[in-house]
Amino acid sequence: MVFNRRYTSNHELLAIYKKLLLPRMIEEKMLVLLRQGKISKWFSGIGQEAIAVGAAYALEADEWIMPLHRNLGVFTTRNMPLNKLFMQWQGNKDGYSKGRERSFHFGNAEHHICGMISHLGPQLAIADGIALAHKLKKENKVSLAFSGDGGTSEGDFHEALNVAAVWDLPVIFIIENNGYGLSTPVNEQYRCESLVDKAKGYGMEGVRIDGNNILAVIDTIKGIREYCINEQKPYLIECMTFRMRGHEEASGTKYVPKEMFEEWAAKDPIKNYEEYLITQEVLTETVIEKIKAEFKTHIDAELQLAYNAEALTPETEEEVRDVYAPKVKVKNEELKVEGQSAIRNPQSEIRMIDAIKEGLQQSMQQHSNLILMGQDIAEYGGAFKITEGFVQQFGKERVRNTPLCESAIVGAALGLSLKGFKSMMEMQFADFVTVGFNQIINNLAKIHYRWGQNADVVIRMPCGGGVGAGPFHSQSNEAWFVHTPGLKVVYPATPADAKGLLIAAINDPNPVMYFEHKALYRSVNGPVPTEYYETEIGKARKVSDGEDISIITYGSGVLWATEYADEHPDISFDILDLRTLLPLDHDAIKACVENTGKVLILHEDTLTGGIGGEIAAWISEHCFSLLDAPILRCASLDTPIPFNIELEKNFMAKARLHETVEKLLRY
Repeated sequence: MVFNRRYTSNHELLAIYKKLLLPRMIEEKMLVLLRQGKISKWFSGIGQEAIAVGAAYALEADEWIMPLHRNLGVFTTRNMPLNKLFMQWQGNKDGYSKGRERSFHFGNAEHHICGMISHLGPQLAIADGIALAHKLKKENKVSLAFSGDGGTSEGDFHEALNVAAVWDLPVIFIIENNGYGLSTPVNEQYRCESLVDKAKGYGMEGVRIDGNNILAVIDTIKGIREYCINEQKPYLIECMTFRMRGHEEASGTKYVPKEMFEEWAAKDPIKNYEEYLITQEVLTETVIEKIKAEFKTHIDAELQLAYNAEALTPETEEEVRDVYAPKVKVKNEELKVEGQSAIRNPQSEIRMIDAIKEGLQQSMQQHSNLILMGQDIAEYGGAFKITEGFVQQFGKERVRNTPLCESAIVGAALGLSLKGFKSMMEMQFADFVTVGFNQIINNLAKIHYRWGQNADVVIRMPCGGGVGAGPFHSQSNEAWFVHTPGLKVVYPATPADAKGLLIAAINDPNPVMYFEHKALYRSVNGPVPTEYYETEIGKARKVSDGEDISIITYGSGVLWATEYADEHPDISFDILDLRTLLPLDHDAIKACVENTGKVLILHEDTLTGGIGGEIAAWISEHCFSLLDAPILRCASLDTPIPFNIELEKNFMAKARLHETVEKLLRY
């Protein structure tokens, strides 16, 4: 191993040595604790510390890093308190995730580290969003994300690199090629000669380096950092290395040939660097032993502090509260909230699609840090023309066309949030959310509960049938997200709510899934206030008071229910528009049950697994004594939604509304 110190002073060479040695000694201690049963799991980075330490050392302290399992050196080089790290690994409440996360599945904004998720690949796109924020702010900074060799086979790797290249983002992608994805060797993972060859396919530069040479890692990343800033372009680094332990300790290493251990043991990053520093007269054996003794004392003392921490006592109220980030007061103190007497001046009736556009436009004017992203939303104006003219008004930096990579754009939206931006992503159709599902469910929704970081992201979801668009452009998939703590799910049925809920969603610091029914875009008109106002998330709307039957519904169901009520004036309907599906307005639901004692839950989604089942269960549990009949659900067929208009009409819940009402009346 050849080291090149260039102009590095002896003092700095020694400092680098200490940064490199500390995570090794911590790991050795952790392996002892694992055998003693004092921690439950450990992913060892022994043998590849130079990459994590070198990366963190080469970057500025306020530049975000997206580390993975084996990057302890990132955390220690960023000087995170060791006793708090020990508390984290022990599952203590005083750790970084209040005992809610394991090993390295946590982050910390103060130290500019974004916590990983087990799916690995989605972390790369977060670096895109952070780099985009740097670019928008004209900051001379980069972001850096890690991937293993196995992770390069994930679709998220492709998406993240492609977006970084297309948008010319100052982001560094590091591949730690340690030869194995758990037990699968690289010759069963890819066929290119080197992973860095992939860089050319994305139109970016790349380099392959010795990942065990700490000076080479630092020097390379420092140079690439300057390149990314000066050229405003991404860069791919493949670091060749080897892990001397198993994927995690329980998996062992029997699948690795013995000669590989011997080969890589000779390339140990710490041993080789020590020998080099001795030849440079920076270190002596005596100094090495002294440093190790000091570190051992420090580690033991910090571990004792962790042992002395109070035992975790679960607090249910706190657990539930921490799912969502608290909402702070918006800058505009004159913001109106629907229901206040201040909203008295509705304009002429407008269509729902125009109300959505107006809410988005006013939000862009209100928040200079709001970024819009989606396929064809710039010059073309989006598939439904909602953002038409926005590029001329707000510019291409804020109204951004995206490649066809929903997962990467959701991840980029989260990255923007880490840097204090707001973002709105338009799914061209709600059906396409499946390819971004992982980012939404595992990154956006969980991040505040896991380590206190909010995700200020709105995802617009053009959804629903009635337009003859078939199984892949007409689904009602809102129930998928209602099951996910950390998300908020809203679904307006009127133009006034469409505007107010969109503004409220953008003002909310939490991830909001905003469902907008395509068939209502141009078919539903209504009075909409000209002001910038919110419709409160989590509050239902009473559509009509009645005595015979309560219909609890949302979206297109509101239109069906009101039309049916108008056609049957002999029946007194109490109609409730939920508007928000997560969190539900249980008080309004209970009041609705009290009014009639007969409840019909109506929704366009299919019956099985639809939100109607959850509402019915809640009513049965909490309002049983108020009921005069069984709760009935009217929903669409348990089939994919068909293309033919007559088949689609038969599929829809509306086709069974009359028979369901008649059945309920007979009780």
